[in-house]
Amino acid sequence: MLSRPEPACLLIADISGYTSYLAGSELDHAQDILADLMTTVVGSMRPGFRLAKLEGDAAFAYVLTDRIDGSQLLDTVERTYFAFRRRLRDIAQATACECNACVLMPRLDLKIVAHHGSIIRHRIAGREELVGSDVIVAHRILKNHVVERLKTPAYALFSRQCAAAMGIDPVALGMTEYKDDYEGIGEVVGWVHDLGAAWTAELERRRVIVSDREAGFVLEAVQPAPRDIVWSFMTDPAIRPLWQAGVQAVDEHSIASRRGVGTTNHCMHGKEVMIEEILDWRPTDYVTHRTTLPDGMKIVSSFTYEDVPEGTRVRLLFTWGRSRREREESPAVNEMLADLIGRGLTALHRLLSEEMARRATLAAEAPPEPVAPGSMDREFREPVRL
Repeated sequence: MLSRPEPACLLIADISGYTSYLAGSELDHAQDILADLMTTVVGSMRPGFRLAKLEGDAAFAYVLTDRIDGSQLLDTVERTYFAFRRRLRDIAQATACECNACVLMPRLDLKIVAHHGSIIRHRIAGREELVGSDVIVAHRILKNHVVERLKTPAYALFSRQCAAAMGIDPVALGMTEYKDDYEGIGEVVGWVHDLGAAWTAELERRRVIVSDREAGFVLEAVQPAPRDIVWSFMTDPAIRPLWQAGVQAVDEHSIASRRGVGTTNHCMHGKEVMIEEILDWRPTDYVTHRTTLPDGMKIVSSFTYEDVPEGTRVRLLFTWGRSRREREESPAVNEMLADLIGRGLTALHRLLSEEMARRATLAAEAPPEPVAPGSMDREFREPVRL
């Protein structure tokens, strides 16, 4: 392991309220619920982040990078919180247990801290240890007063250094500035993102997705990478020209520098431009676009993502016109889509194969990640038919 400073984004996800929850609950069941929730949290941060250490009711993860895609980091943070809330809800709905551990479970919540700086990786007794002043800063700012001062129980706190590396406008994104003094490191400035409000907005947002019945053209392919990576390669405007047939550049116009509903992409095809508007954005489940072709024709498409043993199955569903008959009578559109999309997915497969080979090489050189705590699986994960 190289003992030299490396730029990294540090992420700590901490289950809040657990100490008081544990004090008033049956130990075995409370610990089992914690293990279940921690497995959910860790799984949601991967593979974008590597788990560095499990710290009781917190998971400490990182990714080596000098620049952060702010949109992707926000999506990862929100996806982690949404998965936590869904799992908490599912456990509560699936259990008939009346012990204190189950009754008091709704009191649990999640807070996340993100910081960017330099770290040094050491290998000690076959394990990886992260050291450096920025590791200390990340852990210190976890002990903040956001809940007391801002009355925000579920939040993500991005340090000023992290927000700068993300290239975002925190004010435009509705974040709240937060300052605090910490012994030994002085004043730390950051930005608070309300995860509870994001969860409410997620539940209320209208879904827009092309169904099989509506589609005039459907194409699917299995890509050799986890869903998070495939999603990133297919939505990042900097990566898309590397595989998308005929696309020379993608000029992104996002609301407050964050990719999502309302984002408009100008896809450059030589002298022609296709204008693409995002109608629905559900990382990493699906994304729906409305694309205006150079001749004015509008096509709505949904790209869906599903885990399969070989990687990720991507389904692309396209619709246009006002009726199915109109779509069936447009063979030229089908031919165009079959050619462009088919060539693009083939190129994407090659690109992802190279990326996974690169990651496999890095993983072989690194010590294994810590293993998330195992539960006794007393909480159902699938519906039970009686």
